Amino acid sequence: MRALRTVQNKTDRCGGRYIYVHDLPSRFNDDMLKECRSLSLWTNMCKFTTNAGMGPPLENVEGVFSNTGWYATNQFAVDVIFSNRMKQYDCLTNDSSLAAAIFVPFYAGFDIARYLWGYNISRRDAASLDLVDWLMKRPEWKIMQGRDHFLVAGRITWDFRRLSEEEGDWGNKLLFLPAAKNMSMLVVESSPWNANDFGIPYPTYFHPAKDADVFAWQDRMRKLERKYLFSFAGAPRPGNPKSIRGQIIDQCRGSKVGKLLECDFGESKCHSPSSIMQMFQSSHFCLQPQGDSYTRRSAFDSMLAGCIPVFFHPGSAYTQYTWHLPKNFTTYSVFIPEDDIRLRNGSIEERLSQIPPEQVQIMRENVINLIPQLIYADPRSKLETFKDAFDVAVQAVIDKVTRLRKNIIEGRTEYDNFVEENSWKYALLEEGQREAGWHEWDPFFSKPKGESAGDGSTGSSAEAAKNSWKNEQRDQK
Repeated sequence: MRALRTVQNKTDRCGGRYIYVHDLPSRFNDDMLKECRSLSLWTNMCKFTTNAGMGPPLENVEGVFSNTGWYATNQFAVDVIFSNRMKQYDCLTNDSSLAAAIFVPFYAGFDIARYLWGYNISRRDAASLDLVDWLMKRPEWKIMQGRDHFLVAGRITWDFRRLSEEEGDWGNKLLFLPAAKNMSMLVVESSPWNANDFGIPYPTYFHPAKDADVFAWQDRMRKLERKYLFSFAGAPRPGNPKSIRGQIIDQCRGSKVGKLLECDFGESKCHSPSSIMQMFQSSHFCLQPQGDSYTRRSAFDSMLAGCIPVFFHPGSAYTQYTWHLPKNFTTYSVFIPEDDIRLRNGSIEERLSQIPPEQVQIMRENVINLIPQLIYADPRSKLETFKDAFDVAVQAVIDKVTRLRKNIIEGRTEYDNFVEENSWKYALLEEGQREAGWHEWDPFFSKPKGESAGDGSTGSSAEAAKNSWKNEQRDQK
C-alpha cells in the first residue's frame, strides 16, 4: 500500500517509479568479473566486461559507425550492462517499502556460463540455490514472496530450465526453483510456455552517451542509399533437418538483388562488426530466420541499421520482445511462415519486391523510430529524452508489479482461467481481454514444453541451447 500511495504524491517525481536494489554478497556479481577468464571456455570475456560491460571501443576505420559510442559488445553481456545502467537509475531508494519493484543484481548468465561444460548438476545449481536461500531470509522478500523481485540474465532461457536431475541434462534449474517462479527473469530469449521470464533485446554495438548521438544516427540511416533488396548474414545448419537456413542461403545466392554474408567455418566477415553493419545499411530487408534457438542478436543489429527485418517464426520476435516492439508487427517487419520456404511457396525476392516503395519507406521509418528503445545507452551516462531498452524494461516490470499489487488488494486476478502453457499469448491480448483463446500461431508453439522448443525446427530446447554454445565455440576457433 505504501509503495502504491507514492503514485498519488504529485510533488514526488519518482512516485510509483522507485527501485530498491538488493546489496548482494559479491560472490553473486563482482567476484565473477574478477574471475572473467573462467566465464567462457572459448571466449576471453575479460575484454568484454570492460567499459561497464560494453567491451572495447570500435574504431570507425571504414566509416560505418559514428566516431563515438560504438563498442565490440558481446551478445551475452546484458548481465553487467543492465546492472551498471541500474546504478544510474534516477529513482533508486534505500527504503524497500517505497519501491515499485526490487532488483536482484545477480549475474545469472555469467554464473551458468562458468559451469555448463564438464561440471555436475550440483555445481551448476549451487549459486542459484545459494541466491534463493539468501533472498528468502530477507525482510523485503516476505512482503510479496518475491513477486516484486526481478533479475536479468544475458542468456537464453533454456540455459536455466533443466528438466531433470540427470547429470547429462542441460543447464541449471534456476527458473524451475519455486522461489524463482515468483520472480521475473529478464532474458534475451524467453520461453513461450512459462510465465516467469520475459524477453529483452540482445545488446548491439551502439551505446550512445547522449541524445544527439541517437538523432544523428537515425538521420544517417534515413539518408542511406540501399542497393540490395534483401540480405542475410548467417551459416547453414546442416545438422538440423528442420532448419530453413539452407534454402535461404540458396535464394540469396540465386538472386541479383540479394546479398549474402556467409558465416561458415574459417575466416568470416561475420565476425567483423563493420562488415555486418555495412551490409545491413545497404539493404532494404534483412532476413532473420531462427538461429540455434528462436532468436538471434542479428535482428537488433539489422534494425539498428534501419533495415526492415523479415521473420519466419513468431517466436523470433513477436512473442518475445512484447515490451520493446509494437503489437502490430506488420508496421515494422515482414512475416513469411517457415513452411512457405520449405514448400517453396514463391521466392523471398518475389514476396519482398511486391511491397510498394512507399510502404517500404513507411516501414523503414518505423524501424528507425524504434532504434532508441532497442539499444542500451552507455551505462556511465543517461539519455535525456529517449527511453532506451533498459528504461523500457524497468518500466514494464514496474507496471507488472503495480498491476499485481492492485489485483491483490482488490482480490482479483489479471486473467480468467490462466494457462501457463499458453504464456506467449497473454502479452498479445488486446486491452481488457482476460482470456487467451485460439490464435493463428498455435501451430508454431504446439509441442509440449518438455519435448521441443517450438515446432521442432530447433529440436529440443536443451539441444537448442547446447548448439548455440557449440557455435560460439566454432566462432572462436
